[in-house]
Amino acid sequence: MDSLTQAALGAAIGGTVLGRRLGRKAVLIGAALGTLPDLDVVIDYGDAVANVTQHRGFSHSLFVLAGLAALLAGLSARFAKARDISPGRWLAFFGLCLLTHPLLDALTTYGTQIWWPLDLRPTAYPLVFIIDPFYSLPLLATVLIALFSGRIGATRWGLALSCLYLVLSLGARTLIEQRVEPVLAENGLEDAPRLIQPTPFNILLWRVSVAEADRYHETLVGVFDGDRRPRLEHFSRGSEWETVVQDDASGRRLDWFAGPFLRYEVDESREPATLVATDLRLGFPGFHAFHFALAERTDDGWRPLAAPYQLEPRRRDSEAALRRLGTRILSTEPRLCVGQFVEPRWRLSTSATC
Repeated sequence: MDSLTQAALGAAIGGTVLGRRLGRKAVLIGAALGTLPDLDVVIDYGDAVANVTQHRGFSHSLFVLAGLAALLAGLSARFAKARDISPGRWLAFFGLCLLTHPLLDALTTYGTQIWWPLDLRPTAYPLVFIIDPFYSLPLLATVLIALFSGRIGATRWGLALSCLYLVLSLGARTLIEQRVEPVLAENGLEDAPRLIQPTPFNILLWRVSVAEADRYHETLVGVFDGDRRPRLEHFSRGSEWETVVQDDASGRRLDWFAGPFLRYEVDESREPATLVATDLRLGFPGFHAFHFALAERTDDGWRPLAAPYQLEPRRRDSEAALRRLGTRILSTEPRLCVGQFVEPRWRLSTSATC
């Protein structure tokens, strides 16, 4: 999630756990602890691929943060005895403020290395979009009430409402999974890697992505779709270029980070021609945020770039797309096809009704 939401979550937890003892200080310290893991963004790991894939790494590790929480709790219990706060309460304060950060991040699509330093793929079980005002606003509102009015207990309501929102999102996701499962089975995709995530700023309309070796499939499924069956759209993944980047450390790192949800293309507009990988998970079809230049064409074939770099996304009318998504949330007619936002060269099947 965004750092403002993480700070609000930490502040709400701080006020709930130690608000009676520390007052506004508990809220402010909780806010600082809640955003602390995101300070890893100031670290330059050497190139664009490393910076993106190392983010939410060691600073989001449950092992690291649990150790830090224990250290801070021990120091506080030793040097703040006048506060009459037990070591267990200090541990709950620091532990909850720190550990909820990576756990919330793991509920977004980006993925979080909560088990670092173990060599495991980032954990991602998307329940919320990376920015979701319906999750964030209750936290922010009650934290502001606590800070400006002194009613620290208001933070409990913010926590309760935000947790309820996650429960509702889990229910919505479960419903979407049940609706899409028969469609995937009919297409022989029941065992294929899939990603189910909410569309921007809501939990009522969900994007389902399914990857195969040489192509991927997309569909939008809404909570209010009723008996309307999802229809898959089919797109090329440019997998013929995948073997080129798999021989390079940056290409393998991206594969570790995004799995099969990568698309490859040759950008002939650059001199020399450049091989580009796009992370299909993040953003929205036609509006993907992460494009990486990985190799360039030479007379002897492809040469991996010593320092892969990130390309700026193509400018598109994102506001119009968001308006159409907003309309689709509450209505299945007219059916909205994600292929309408994707460049024609990637489409393997086109239809007015997906």
